[in-house]
Amino acid sequence: MAEEIINRVALSKLMVVDLEDYYPEGERVVFDIKDWLYEGLVLREKEFRQSVKDYDWSKHQNQFIALTCSTNAIIPAWAYMLLSIELQAYAKKVCVGDLETLETSIYQDIINNLDVQPYLNKPLIIKGCAHKPVPANAYILLSAKLKSVAKSIMYGEACSSVPLFKKK
Repeated sequence: MAEEIINRVALSKLMVVDLEDYYPEGERVVFDIKDWLYEGLVLREKEFRQSVKDYDWSKHQNQFIALTCSTNAIIPAWAYMLLSIELQAYAKKVCVGDLETLETSIYQDIINNLDVQPYLNKPLIIKGCAHKPVPANAYILLSAKLKSVAKSIMYGEACSSVPLFKKK
């Protein structure tokens, strides 16, 4: 008679932390201001302000926005600030950069507000495979936050994890 197979992973106190569980829904958009520049290179304040005034900002309702300029133009900080002020009433999040920078910024907020009490003195595994765009920086931020409370931290899957930290 064959022995019963026991799932030791399921019976362990190991807690899995999956960053995909925290992924906020909402469209991610790169907002490129190059078309609002003279010949794509020069920001003329009067014309730029007019473009900002004439633009329908409501189309960015509940979106996550990465502000950028894809040309080699030098964009003053106030220009991005002006755009973000207009977007505040509509967008969920606004930052300057690309989509990777945007995702990192989103996860930075999530991880900063993460309640770590459930992970106190527990062996943790930070799940590695993601189907959603979880940036590498999010894993770094999460491991740094959990190190202060976790008994141990591993990365990957329970069946093939990489040990990262063990409290002494």
